[in-house]
Amino acid sequence: MRFFKDFKRFFNYVVFAAKAEINSEVADSFLSWLWWFLDPLLYMFVYSFITVIVFDNKMKAFPVFVFLGLNTWTFFSKTVKSSVKLVAAKKNIVTKVYVPKHMFVLEKIGVYGFKMVVANLLVVITMIGYKVPLTWRFLWIIPITIVLIIVTFGVSTIIMHFGVFVEDLLNVVTVVLQLGFYISGIFYSIETIGTKYGFVTELKGKIDAPYDQLLVKLNPLALLISDLRRVILCNQDPHWVMLLIWTGVGLIASWIGVTIIYKFENSYVKVI
Repeated sequence: MRFFKDFKRFFNYVVFAAKAEINSEVADSFLSWLWWFLDPLLYMFVYSFITVIVFDNKMKAFPVFVFLGLNTWTFFSKTVKSSVKLVAAKKNIVTKVYVPKHMFVLEKIGVYGFKMVVANLLVVITMIGYKVPLTWRFLWIIPITIVLIIVTFGVSTIIMHFGVFVEDLLNVVTVVLQLGFYISGIFYSIETIGTKYGFVTELKGKIDAPYDQLLVKLNPLALLISDLRRVILCNQDPHWVMLLIWTGVGLIASWIGVTIIYKFENSYVKVI
């Protein structure tokens, strides 16, 4: 109840702070807001070039495939990584006025969430270019995105708390996120889905099918990326049971993170 009261009380602050950070990022840039489109577009070109040209991947609509994975992972990884030193970065606020510290995480979710929405507009444009059919299952991206936000918030609040007290946590988180990038299927398919539509090809070779499915179930980002591709590229339903399970896990992680922040946030000033 305290969380929801604080959310209502400080919501305007979160919105204002997120807008201010977004505007400040492009204030001194020659291309200004165009970088919100160029940044994901250039990354998509890089990974598409490596996979299609270097590794001779002939998957249909591969740029869309990469875009979906890259946008999802970028939102999660940048929010989590920025949360490690978030309290220290907000030192001027923390030492002067009281703001529930998990509101800083919501601010980052707003910033990177806005960028993800902009990048996903490129997904729609790319889909049109590759003549990917848009079906009613496209609406399933809403619950999938909600699960992504819940999981990201839960992980980020816990990381933010320990980042105040553990100096080297940023190095550890960076390495773990790098590993997560490669095991989440950003530019390859962990599982076999939609092969009859020609959009997704089977990951051949070194991982047997049962282990493919296990990697998807145990890795929330792999699951969310896979489900986005299922509903958009393959016109299939997502893994509803696993989405519900990870929603529960994300809510528990969020409860843990918010609880320990409320308990220890008064001591943050002494440390930073």
